[in-house]
Amino acid sequence: MIEKLALLGFGDGGWGLALLQGAGITISIALATLPFGLALGLVVALGKRSENVVLRWLATGYTTVFRGVPELLTLYIIYFGIQILLQRLWEWLGLPGSFSMPPFVAGMVALGVVLSAFSSEVWVGALNSIQKGQREAAAALGLSKAQAFRLVVMPQLVRVALPGLGNNWMVLLKETSLVSVITLPDIMFITTRANVATKEPFLFFGAAMLIYLFFSLVSAWGLGRLEARTNRGYAAFGGATR
Repeated sequence: MIEKLALLGFGDGGWGLALLQGAGITISIALATLPFGLALGLVVALGKRSENVVLRWLATGYTTVFRGVPELLTLYIIYFGIQILLQRLWEWLGLPGSFSMPPFVAGMVALGVVLSAFSSEVWVGALNSIQKGQREAAAALGLSKAQAFRLVVMPQLVRVALPGLGNNWMVLLKETSLVSVITLPDIMFITTRANVATKEPFLFFGAAMLIYLFFSLVSAWGLGRLEARTNRGYAAFGGATR
């Protein structure tokens, strides 16, 4: 038993350092994907609520496609398909060398696209909860549409959307395991290699499970604190009266 646990150590023959580096890759790609996916999701949500019919159809089609297509397929399309298209464009432009998409970037874009499709639904629900009269009041105060959105709508939007976006983050953490198939050395990639080398699947996949569980527990605690903070003023100044 001690010999098996030594495989998780940082000494000779141990995979501890590799697992730590894999955990760093996992949390790095999740943190890099989050702002990209949420921002794109907000743009899509605004498109779905636009008065322009074309924008509404495009936004609806976008969410339908990327919510319906498996995440792994989206990852393959972006990593292999988009890379081939960009390589051909590179050659057509006569640029020297060749184009290569780093696995980290491909993973971030693929996961971000999927996150944006799901988060857009959360944003739409939050936008629908903001009363139209608040925008009209902001306009009466002389605020532009951009100022009204930034100063009046956005703070309320974040408070309402936070629980749903928190769920999106928890799902994103687990979906980062997909990037192992494009050779990005995340937790799953390292544990798979360790299992092949040592023939100890329960040890290493169990270690991976604990790492993901640790990330989830820390995230749940942080999201709880963040929700309490965003609701603090709302509860104090009118949250109980609607």
